[in-house]
Amino acid sequence: MLETLIMGVAALAAFASVLALSLPLLARDRVASRMKAVARHRQDLSRARAAGLQGHRKAPRPSRLALMRAVITRLNLQALLDSKSLKDRLAQAGWRAQSAPLTYLFARVAAPVLLLAFGLLYANTVFAAMPAQIRILVLVLAVAVGAWLPTVVLVNAIQKRQAILARAFPDALDLLVICVEAGLSVEASLTRVVDEMSLSAPELSEEIGLTAAELAFVGDRRQAWSNLAERTGLAAVKSLSTAMVQSEKYGTPVGVALKTLAQESRDTRMAAAEKKAASLPARLTVPMIVFFLPVLFVVIAGPAALQVTAIMK
Repeated sequence: MLETLIMGVAALAAFASVLALSLPLLARDRVASRMKAVARHRQDLSRARAAGLQGHRKAPRPSRLALMRAVITRLNLQALLDSKSLKDRLAQAGWRAQSAPLTYLFARVAAPVLLLAFGLLYANTVFAAMPAQIRILVLVLAVAVGAWLPTVVLVNAIQKRQAILARAFPDALDLLVICVEAGLSVEASLTRVVDEMSLSAPELSEEIGLTAAELAFVGDRRQAWSNLAERTGLAAVKSLSTAMVQSEKYGTPVGVALKTLAQESRDTRMAAAEKKAASLPARLTVPMIVFFLPVLFVVIAGPAALQVTAIMK
């Protein structure tokens, strides 16, 4: 028995050692991948600018997307594919690949058809004994879920990403203020913020890195700041974009504007926290009535009820 226990402990220790050594090798380096994405975006901007100067045409589309593009073209959805609002919403969700609009539109088309097929399968197997009205209702619900599912996924991704960006934005503003007041240029300050926040806030670091790349390669600096506001969809980032454009246009001090924005961002975060804390009692009312008060009544009135019952017997 003792020998078996020792062998088991030794095997467990060996497995833990192998696992501890292999996990760092198997884990994906998120920071490195995001920095590669920023570098890739910088290279794409450089190539686009060179192609614009030399009059080159765009590279052909990948052949693997030919089927989805054929379906979108057959359904006359090309206008939606080129919609700027759709591209902005996909960018706000972090889906900025060139094939993202095409994939999203194809998902909106294919999801109802796929769920309708599953609904037909279930209606003829699981719900075969049900009345015809029930089976028709199942098919209608399947098509409705398929029609709304891609939109719900997109909205959920946008909200989650915006919450992450809003949580880290005040810290980025403080770092930007420190770098600007230390004498660095705006581009150097943005690069420094990217380096410092690559681990704590990789999403915001990626957005700031893309802005720094656009400031270096795009001719219109106002467009670079406007792209940052459109990619994030946050009011605070839009205020930063407006302040930087006005500072470059009228020559106002950048540090003063950034300080004001940083203080406003902190005040906004504090106000949101106070609002959430103030709404906590109202939110706890229903759980207390449903879960706490019945138990409390049982604990308080239970012994008295038992005594009265015993006396009556």
